[in-house]
Amino acid sequence: MAKILIVDDDPQLRQSFEKLLTQEDHTVQTAATAEAGLEIVEESPPDLVIMDVRLPGMNGLEGSRAMRKVEPKLPIIIMTAYGTTETAIEATKEGAFDYVLKPFHIPDILIVIKNALEAGRIMRSRVEMDGTSDTPSPDAIIGRSKPMQEVYKAIGRVASTDATVLIRGESGTGKELVARAIYQHSMRADRPFLVINCVAIPETLLESELFGYEKGAFTGAVSRRVGKIQQANGGTIFLDEIGDMPLSIQAKILRLLQEKSIERLGGREPIPVDVRIVAATNRDLEAAIAEGRFREDLYFRLKVVTIWLPPLRERSEDIEPLADYFLARLSADMKMDNPGMTSEAKSVLQSYSWSGNVRELANTLQKALIFNRGVPLGAEDLSKAIHGGPEIKSVDKDSITETIRQWFKQRIASSHEENLFDSLIDDTASIVISEALNLTGGNRSRAAKLLGLSRPTLQAKIEKYRLKIETSVSSS
Repeated sequence: MAKILIVDDDPQLRQSFEKLLTQEDHTVQTAATAEAGLEIVEESPPDLVIMDVRLPGMNGLEGSRAMRKVEPKLPIIIMTAYGTTETAIEATKEGAFDYVLKPFHIPDILIVIKNALEAGRIMRSRVEMDGTSDTPSPDAIIGRSKPMQEVYKAIGRVASTDATVLIRGESGTGKELVARAIYQHSMRADRPFLVINCVAIPETLLESELFGYEKGAFTGAVSRRVGKIQQANGGTIFLDEIGDMPLSIQAKILRLLQEKSIERLGGREPIPVDVRIVAATNRDLEAAIAEGRFREDLYFRLKVVTIWLPPLRERSEDIEPLADYFLARLSADMKMDNPGMTSEAKSVLQSYSWSGNVRELANTLQKALIFNRGVPLGAEDLSKAIHGGPEIKSVDKDSITETIRQWFKQRIASSHEENLFDSLIDDTASIVISEALNLTGGNRSRAAKLLGLSRPTLQAKIEKYRLKIETSVSSS
C-alpha cells in the first residue's frame, strides 16, 4: 500500500483518482494547485505524485522541479489533455518518471502507477551490506565468506566511478541488489535508477521501451514517446539479463556507450544522453559470442569492470546467516513470531545444493513459514518445503489444464448470463482464495502473502465472495 498525491484543478478527476486508487489499497491525498501539493511533499513526502501540467499559479513542470528539490527520488507522473512534443521532453528533463495524455485507459494508467511506485521504492530503499541491523531490511546482501568479501570490495571500488559494470552470476544470486548498491554509493545517487529486464519485455516492445519513438514510427504511435534511457538522463540504467538482448538492440546499446547518444524509433536525429550502464547476465557470454548471439564489441564495452557473484554452494558458510535473515524478515512480513530453526533443520539447509541460489533459499523458507505451527522449523519442515509433497509431484499440469478448459467450455456453451465473463472470473477467484485459506489454516496474512495480495484486498474478496473460513491457527 502506497501514499499517492494527486495534483489537479479538476475536482471530478481528483475524486475519480481517489476512488480508483483507494480500491487498489493506496492512501490518496489531493491538491488543486502545485503550491498546495508542494506543501504536502514538504510536510510528509508521498510515494508518488500524479500531477497535471496546466494548473493555476505554478504549472506542473515548475511544481515537479520544486518537489524534486525537496525529494530528489520522488517519482512524478505528469499528465495533460494538451500534449505537445515540447512538453513531453521538458517533463522528462525535469525528472518526471512518465508523461501521460488525458483521457487515459484505467488499465494503462494503473500499469504506469505500479511501475513508478516500484521505481521509487528501489531508489529509496537502501541495500544493506551485511543485514545485521535490529530491524531486518527488505533488501540486504548477506555473507561474510571470502567470495562475498571480494564482492563488497569490488562494489566499493567501482561505485564512485562512472565506469560501466557487468555483473555475472547464476540466477538467484542477487545481481540486482549489487547493481542497486553500486547506484546508492555512486555520484548519481540522487538521480534516477531504472531497471530494464531484457527478458520480461517482448522483443517487439523492448526497443521502443528503451529508446522511445517518434509519432508515426509504427501503427499506434500517435505521438512522440520518450524512452527509459532518456528518462534516466543523469542517472543509472540497470540492464538485467542483457545476455538475452536481441542483436539489433545490442547495436543501439553499443552506440549509446560509444557516442553517448541515442535515436528514437523512427527518428534520425541523435539525442545526447548521460547515463551510466550497469548490466547483468547469467549467460555464458563467451559462448554466445562464438555462436553469433552476442556482439563481441559490446561485450568489451560492458566489461570495463566485471563483478562475479558466487553461487550459494560455493559459500556454504553464508547459508545459516542468510536463513536467519530471511526468517526474521519473512516472519515480520507475515506478522508472526519468528519460530527459528532446529540444528537438524540447519543441517538440511547445509546439505542441499541450492541450484536456485539465494532466491530458492528465500522461497523455501517462506513456504515453510506458511505451514508453520508456531514451533521451531525442523528437518522435516525444511525437507518438505524443499522437495514438496508427493501430491504436488504427481500433478499432471496438462490434464488439469484440460479439465479446467472443459469446465469453462461447458459453462460458456450452456450459460445465458449477461455478464458471463465476470461470473467466471469471480468463480475462479473464489476457488483460488478458498484453497489458499485452507492451506494456511484460515490465516489471512499468510494467505495474502501466498497469493501476492495485500491483506485489505484479500479481506475485500473474502467479503465479496462470502467465503466461510475454518480457522486452525491464528487468523491475524
